[in-house]
Amino acid sequence: MREKITAALKQAMRDKAVDRLSTLRLINAAIKDRDIDARSEGRDEGVGEDEVLAILGKMSKQRLESARAYEEGGRIDLAERERSEITVIEEFLPRQLSEAEVAEAVNTAIAETGAESIRDMGKVMGILKGRYTGQMDFGSVGPVVKDRLCAG
Repeated sequence: MREKITAALKQAMRDKAVDRLSTLRLINAAIKDRDIDARSEGRDEGVGEDEVLAILGKMSKQRLESARAYEEGGRIDLAERERSEITVIEEFLPRQLSEAEVAEAVNTAIAETGAESIRDMGKVMGILKGRYTGQMDFGSVGPVVKDRLCAG
């Protein structure tokens, strides 16, 4: 993933794609910040692939929220800028799962863990995070898991 981002950064420099380059530099800076934090925690290798995906997902979500706020405030120009940054960030994220795929993944994780009540939610979420980091929004998946465990 890091190599892919670095290669895209170099290509953006060659292409003189100013906006794209700016976004790629923000991505690199966010990853380096987490690397520094990880090293201070004793993890010399820095952040792993899953954490890079989580960083990118968070960056995308932040920009989406900012774009909505700008649109509500009538600042369409700033909203468009945020959306163009989202496009660049999402190039590095895996495809997002559809609602049906999320439901299937939740059902599979519940079956694998033998989860029967809300007390087992942590196990189910752990499996989902291990397999689908960057492919689903865990903030919206949590209530789905909770509903299934309460109803089941």
